[in-house]
Amino acid sequence: MAIGERIRFFRKRMGWKQKELGEKLGFTLKTSEVRMTQYESGARTPKDDMINQLAYFFDVSPAALKVPDIDSYIGLMHTLFALEDIYGLTVDEVDGVTCIRPSKENAKEFIKLGELLSAWKEQATLLRSGDITKDDYDAWRYRYPEKDSRNIWAKVPSKELSDALLKGLKEED
Repeated sequence: MAIGERIRFFRKRMGWKQKELGEKLGFTLKTSEVRMTQYESGARTPKDDMINQLAYFFDVSPAALKVPDIDSYIGLMHTLFALEDIYGLTVDEVDGVTCIRPSKENAKEFIKLGELLSAWKEQATLLRSGDITKDDYDAWRYRYPEKDSRNIWAKVPSKELSDALLKGLKEED
């Protein structure tokens, strides 16, 4: 999730309008909404001092706003928190082991994420059992979803094509 999307997420979480947040940050009445729109759309990227101010007003860590660096544990954690916000991932304990799983609170996301994670688990199980090699497993991961044989990624025709097909079928009647 880009920084602009994170700013929008936290602003809405606080129940603020763009103009209101811009004014809190010290922008003038004239420019406050425009500047926040620029940040949220990605047209402008806030500098570190602005990110720190935003984090202060949102009462979050600056790392929660920045595009996470998954090469660090802090960045990884903020990536997981963002996935919780976006996809409903949740942390849980199963058989005494801490794990991440889809939350049942959002049924649509739960089903879709469950399918995706099941495909991954299937490949990992095949690797652990010796049915596929590490190279096969890596090919599946790094060329996903192309290499996923479960075909859960169906191409859907555009609305225009769909409408044209329906019109053609009606004309045949």
